[in-house]
Amino acid sequence: MFDRVTFIGIGLIGSSMARVMKRDGLAKTIVACARRKETLDTCLKLGIADEVTPDYAAAVKNADLIVIATPISTNGEIAKAIGPHLKPGAIVTDVGSVKQAVIDAVSPHIPKGAHFVPAHPLAGTEHSGPEAGFPELFQGRWCIITPLPGSDASAVQKVRDFWEKAGSKIETMQADHHDKVLAITSHLPHLIAFTIVGTADDLAEDLKQEVIQYSASGFRDFTRIAASDPVMWRDVFMNNREAVLEILQRFTEDLTALQRAIRRGDGEALQTLFARTRAIRRGVIDAKQA
Repeated sequence: MFDRVTFIGIGLIGSSMARVMKRDGLAKTIVACARRKETLDTCLKLGIADEVTPDYAAAVKNADLIVIATPISTNGEIAKAIGPHLKPGAIVTDVGSVKQAVIDAVSPHIPKGAHFVPAHPLAGTEHSGPEAGFPELFQGRWCIITPLPGSDASAVQKVRDFWEKAGSKIETMQADHHDKVLAITSHLPHLIAFTIVGTADDLAEDLKQEVIQYSASGFRDFTRIAASDPVMWRDVFMNNREAVLEILQRFTEDLTALQRAIRRGDGEALQTLFARTRAIRRGVIDAKQA
């Protein structure tokens, strides 16, 4: 599909994409660009990159596809640095879980003749770094593409083609709609998990040790989510604050209603809610997203 692909940032998502390209022969040359020498050395050791460099300009020279896979707060700075060095026809894409803020930061720096196609693979684990990647990460998962108005159709199609080859199901939507959807399906659950595990960490030491030792499946699941990359999630909440705050307000109101039902001993209200939420879980399983 591509002669030369550059990954700027090559953690879990970037390295998994690179592994897909290596496995299926989708790129002749893969370049990894990162700040830390240890990361670049690991990429060469693992065989997921053919060339490595910490220099943005050198990394994107003659690249057909550039994947920005770094924390959202760095995307604008990176775009500004690589913009003057993009060849005509180059496609820049990203993997961030917030889209409008990324578009606002990146698109002004993409020169005429190059193309920016924002994307978000809805896949991941709590692990990070190039060692954490694996090519099956995207199999059966959704990838949401949020093209800009007037985007080059062939560039959008090429990004879509890659994600389909990676095993993803594709949806296209507007960036602001994406951010609202992800606020409820991803960002709020992470915020709740960070809060619950943080509450456990604030407990008296003897009780905290028992919470860890006797973790039931519910708390275990929250700790897995709360172990996600702290820098990435800091940037998510800072860059999708309006949508997150709106959903958080609705959640707070629902939580207050639940608290009231428990206080009043309203078992019928509790059972009704739990039956509704159980049906949602069945829907997730039926959609093969479990």
